[in-house]
Amino acid sequence: MQWRKEDISLRCAFKKIKEMVACSPLPEDLPHAENTLKWLLYLKPDAGLPLQIAALGHDIERGAGKRRVRKEDSCSYDQFKRAHAENSAKILKEILVECGVELQIVEEACELVANHEFGGWEEADLLRDADKISFFDVNITYYYLRNGREKTKERCLWGLRLLSKEGRRIVESFSFKNPCVEEIVKECLEMCTLTQSDAPYPDIC
Repeated sequence: MQWRKEDISLRCAFKKIKEMVACSPLPEDLPHAENTLKWLLYLKPDAGLPLQIAALGHDIERGAGKRRVRKEDSCSYDQFKRAHAENSAKILKEILVECGVELQIVEEACELVANHEFGGWEEADLLRDADKISFFDVNITYYYLRNGREKTKERCLWGLRLLSKEGRRIVESFSFKNPCVEEIVKECLEMCTLTQSDAPYPDIC
């Protein structure tokens, strides 16, 4: 079967992104990447290629071994998250260029990844929401089992305060098999309802 050049390059990119994310030591990272893309397409069914690539590759540095950003090298959780996003964008660009993806798509996708934690414009906000929703859909139980109740509560509040109102409504519809996680999420949702969305984020370094 004959493929157009752009089809071949995109197949290459999606394959390599998944392969690198799968190298992460955390078992939930690849499911989270795929689930973030699923939620992005739920929020915006007509999402363009740069946004779809960014959704799948937003955490790609987690599978990059020694190139991965370390939390202990940052003075705050927000700083760590920004460094993680920028590093992921850098690594993603290398893969996309290697696969021959069109330069405009490369630049747009990497700019989105560099801003996926906090958003800043419509498409970046959509990616931020898809990522945060997926944390509750896929990651939170793993996080709880590794870090315990208090750290999970802090991380939960951090994510909820970044979510849009629509994103929070989606999280409110979730149920969790682990009763401790269910309780934590419910408590955090109630706390976010009682406080302004622009309240200071907890420092969870």
